[in-house]
Amino acid sequence: MEQHSGYHEKTLPADLSAPAFVNGWRSRALIIGAVFSIIGVILGFLANDGWAHFLRAWLLGFMISFGFCCGGMALLMTQYLSGGKWGLLVRRPLEAMTRTLPLVFLYFLPVGIFGVSLKKLYLWAQYPDTENALKNHLINATQAHSIHFKKPLLNPVTFWEVSIFIFASWALYTFLLNRWSLQRDADSQPNVFYWQKRFENLSGFGVVFYSITLTAAAIYWVMSLDPTWYSTVYGLQFLVGQAYGVLALVILTLIGLSSAQPIKTIFRVTEQHDLGKLCLAFTMLNIYLAFAAFLIIWSGNSPEEIPWYLDRIRGGWGVIATLDFVFHWLLPFTLLLSRDLKRIKRKLVVVCCIMIFARCWDMFWLIEPNFKDAARNLHFSIGILEYIFVPTGLIAFWMANYFSQLKTRPLVATNDPHVAEILEPEHAHA
Repeated sequence: MEQHSGYHEKTLPADLSAPAFVNGWRSRALIIGAVFSIIGVILGFLANDGWAHFLRAWLLGFMISFGFCCGGMALLMTQYLSGGKWGLLVRRPLEAMTRTLPLVFLYFLPVGIFGVSLKKLYLWAQYPDTENALKNHLINATQAHSIHFKKPLLNPVTFWEVSIFIFASWALYTFLLNRWSLQRDADSQPNVFYWQKRFENLSGFGVVFYSITLTAAAIYWVMSLDPTWYSTVYGLQFLVGQAYGVLALVILTLIGLSSAQPIKTIFRVTEQHDLGKLCLAFTMLNIYLAFAAFLIIWSGNSPEEIPWYLDRIRGGWGVIATLDFVFHWLLPFTLLLSRDLKRIKRKLVVVCCIMIFARCWDMFWLIEPNFKDAARNLHFSIGILEYIFVPTGLIAFWMANYFSQLKTRPLVATNDPHVAEILEPEHAHA
């Protein structure tokens, strides 16, 4: 129970562990994951495309889960650099996201299986001999030139070497961030300056390093689905998109936990409003990067770059692109402009759900049109249904792991210098 030492004073509850109902969240996530995965496998058997769409849908689910996990790590490091009492709220949920990295790596393995998934997903793995493929009209001249020119980078060995290095690097940062967080809590006489500098030194280089490795991951795992495509802003778009989705998930988590202690004590309307404003900021940055890239390429009318967009706006894909704009920007932006909405939990929950759905919708728009049977040809098939069930199953299992990680540590970092500030009563509206 909350202890009161005065009319306006609050202290942290004695029990800082996650409430029991988190177990119910995990159980429901496991059930959803099992049901949707079984349906996805059944659809894989029924489809006549040799599991091609199943693997594409798996890639989508992997990228969303990876975005939550490693995007949580990037946002955690960003918070250490920026400071602010909002970090006390989001730190433990973000740390729980980072500790799902082993599961995310397991999700990656089916994507990179030599000779099976690689050849079904990546044109450069399917046709390493570009001369014969071009003669047999399996690929066009532009694709042949791109695969041949990028062969030192786009080959199975380099794909795996880079991917393993990326995961190993992220695992090291996850280990250090989580270990030091517990060590600071266990410090009987915490030196605020010492711990602050320690986390800042780790996170300063870490944010830069993560931006570079994320760019490499985005290029290998998604951009190289179309070997002719290149974009200098691609990695940055993924980075911002991850923060967009992670913030929405963190807010949903905190609102869910705020019905019980200890989050009930520290999750004030002020901090909820601040997190809503952060969502608005990333919504604006997200659409700015996406539209700026489109505008520059479209106005330049470059024959090397325009086809990538044509594949995604013609043949029925224009509807998907329009809805992507609506879900990703129009709805969140217009709703988050409201000051009152950001302060009402049930309404903010709806916006955050829209944002997470928009991330999945956008990833579908990025992945599916890369393939010959789908480019400029949006059509209904059993394979398209797999984009609903397979990713949902993977994300649900990831959520179950995330909820399990929430249960393993106290939800509040007790030696954080902002504890006293966040326990103060709210005297004015933000």
